[in-house]
Amino acid sequence: MKQLCVVLGFVSLGLGLAGIALPLLPTTPFLLLSAWLFLKGSPRLHAWLLSRPRLGGYIKDFQERRAIPLRAKVAAVVMMSLSMAVCVVFVAEALWLRLLLSLAAVLIAWHILSYETLK
Repeated sequence: MKQLCVVLGFVSLGLGLAGIALPLLPTTPFLLLSAWLFLKGSPRLHAWLLSRPRLGGYIKDFQERRAIPLRAKVAAVVMMSLSMAVCVVFVAEALWLRLLLSLAAVLIAWHILSYETLK
């Protein structure tokens, strides 16, 4: 079971890292899942992930305080809004799909903004 957690942790980490470059793929949930899976499968890998300069701080802040830095909130909402706008304008042809994507964008932004803000 521990080995399965480690393998799934790396898969989740890969998806999270891909989400940095692919706007429609969420980064934070996959990184949080990776941290949890590594904690269950290998405390050493969990410590390694939390010690990463660019990722560890965000994960620690969210795990300990359920909070997101202002800069990360703004970046997430702006990038998600831009990618959804591109989908609504250039990809979705049906009105119902455009409305669904717009509603999803609003709900996702609300969810992100509902967390406490770190300064």
